[in-house]
Amino acid sequence: MLKKLILLGLVPVAGLVAMNGPSLAAEMVLKGEVTYRERMALPDNAVVSVELADVSLADAPAAVIGKQEISPSGQVPVHFEIKFDDSVIKPNMTYALQARITVDNQLWFINDTRHEVDPRTTEAQTVLVKRVAQESTDALHDIEWKLTFMDGFDDLPENPATLTLGQDGRAHGKGPCNGYFAGVKIEGEAISFSQVGATQMVCEQKRMEAEQAFFQALGKVASHATAEDKLVLSDTDGKELLHFTR
Repeated sequence: MLKKLILLGLVPVAGLVAMNGPSLAAEMVLKGEVTYRERMALPDNAVVSVELADVSLADAPAAVIGKQEISPSGQVPVHFEIKFDDSVIKPNMTYALQARITVDNQLWFINDTRHEVDPRTTEAQTVLVKRVAQESTDALHDIEWKLTFMDGFDDLPENPATLTLGQDGRAHGKGPCNGYFAGVKIEGEAISFSQVGATQMVCEQKRMEAEQAFFQALGKVASHATAEDKLVLSDTDGKELLHFTR
């Protein structure tokens, strides 16, 4: 009888120990978006990575607390949600968001200034990234070409248009009014552009007319030629439609 009483007396004690065990860590979420000011589209295989890191120690690598990788990324702004353990956040420490955009493991964009943040904030963060200069091994790609001649359009407006041909099969630039982008296919001297997409700003009539003519000319392009610092785009009959200079 005494043994039974002793065992029964232990039951409440065991329950009390279980209730006072370690509690589960609280999971927090930091939300925001990654964007850039360049007027260009991301390719379908772009990857956006965002990290929340402890950057308190200047002479040591940042300690990553939480991370999210978005693939495919879509177009900017790209939204993110970083989940992390709230118990690792300490007072008097410095935390920051680090973002980058890569394509085929090549860095395209990164935030070049520290984006400090309170990890416990409920305010959505906007992380601005900047384009990383790409080394080019040829005289055609990844160069900003400036329009100097357009067939049938004698009086070009100031800053008429620019064109950059990416090695990823994308073209982009700025027209007389709007930023634009398009797919581009280059095989030897042959070149063709897919349908142009552009922002929707409205400018003075002359600039709008020049822009429309420029987009139409791109749609007729069939070949290219480069000489020194010049690029010439022609149609299927060899007629020169557009001249550019570096």
